[in-house]
Amino acid sequence: MLVSAEQMLIKAREGKYAVGQFNINNLEWTKAILTTAQELNSPVILGVSEGAGKYMGGYETVVGMVNGMIKSMNITVPVALHLDHGSYEHALKVIEAGFSSVMFDGSHYAIEENVEKTMEIVRIAKEKGLSVEAEVGSIGGEEDGVIGTGEVADPQECAKIAGLGVTMLAAGIGNIHGKYPANWQGLNFDVLAKIQAVTNNIPLVLHGGTGIPEDMIKQAISLGVAKINVNTECQLVFAEATRKYIEAGKDLTGKGFDPRKLLQPGYEAIKATVKEKMELFGSVNQA
Repeated sequence: MLVSAEQMLIKAREGKYAVGQFNINNLEWTKAILTTAQELNSPVILGVSEGAGKYMGGYETVVGMVNGMIKSMNITVPVALHLDHGSYEHALKVIEAGFSSVMFDGSHYAIEENVEKTMEIVRIAKEKGLSVEAEVGSIGGEEDGVIGTGEVADPQECAKIAGLGVTMLAAGIGNIHGKYPANWQGLNFDVLAKIQAVTNNIPLVLHGGTGIPEDMIKQAISLGVAKINVNTECQLVFAEATRKYIEAGKDLTGKGFDPRKLLQPGYEAIKATVKEKMELFGSVNQA
């Protein structure tokens, strides 16, 4: 059964570890992440972007697939199904479809409008027992056509949004979606410490977890980051493993063209990456 991310994140924040949000793009992704979480006895958050939701046939399809797997595969660790970077309209759609957690990204609005819309989403989501993530100061890079430059959030705006009853807060601290450029300045820990000081111990979220050095990840966790999002890294290893399989001509041997065989190396590569991240984030055996 799907759960809200609230309890797992409060526990993570207190225990000084982080729960990974791994974005799902299809059945292989979902199965790989759930299997690994169960094997490592780790709580997990499955992230779904608006684009991925559309790709997988709509939010109801995603809810059906995830609930079906939890039941059929006997997954007993806490699993939250979370909309990633949701617009106001799509936040309402996933609440209706049966997600257990939702992110409303109002970071591109003026702070007053972000506050107003976030309050409304909190009100509706809380009635149904969902956890809510809000964002202040856009995260760098590109996600579903939304481009940011690695901005740093204003701690006072963070305090304002954190006070609206949200479960968790994503604040830009120089992090970027996708691959990090060679001239990246690193995370801004001074700002993170200020945000933590004014947001009343709310679990903080680090977007763009791919490519941030391990020591920075650990420092971020020590400063209140309780949720770290990973997507690009799984996509890269999946593509690489699939490419190697085809380049080796394995799809031309026997039944190697069968999608179940063709996608197996990519599936294993995702599992390995998720395991590595859960170990780094410290969520192993925290279910």
